[in-house]
Amino acid sequence: MIDYRLSLSGSLLSLLLLAGCGDDGRAERLKKAGPHPSLETLMRVADADAGARTFGQCLACHTIGKGELDRAGPNLHAIMGKPVAGGSDRFGYTAALMRAGGHWDRATMDRWLASPQRFAPGTRMTFAGLPDPLARADVIAYLEREGGSR
Repeated sequence: MIDYRLSLSGSLLSLLLLAGCGDDGRAERLKKAGPHPSLETLMRVADADAGARTFGQCLACHTIGKGELDRAGPNLHAIMGKPVAGGSDRFGYTAALMRAGGHWDRATMDRWLASPQRFAPGTRMTFAGLPDPLARADVIAYLEREGGSR
């Protein structure tokens, strides 16, 4: 007979250790940001490496490398500073996103990442959004690092 308790406890221990290693100093960063931090305050404690890990879920539809092709969504290399619905000359943007107007700056990207459907009702983007403001700041820091901030 196999004793599964050792296997389960070993797996549980591994998961707990990984969870502890994967917090990216989140608690300390939030402490530095203070209560009810603004986006700019969160950007001061944002971690582009944490943003890269969060951005991993975006890779199903987006590329980010210079010159890479669009997928179901446009390539996001150097997206910061570009017009909303204008980051890729080859991608077919929805009328909803074109109506949104403006440029991708930190505040605009934060609103988009929080809820694409609220930002541009009718967009084809099916991503529900990132409810965590620090996670959004991390992704924005990653986008700025990977494509440069304009």
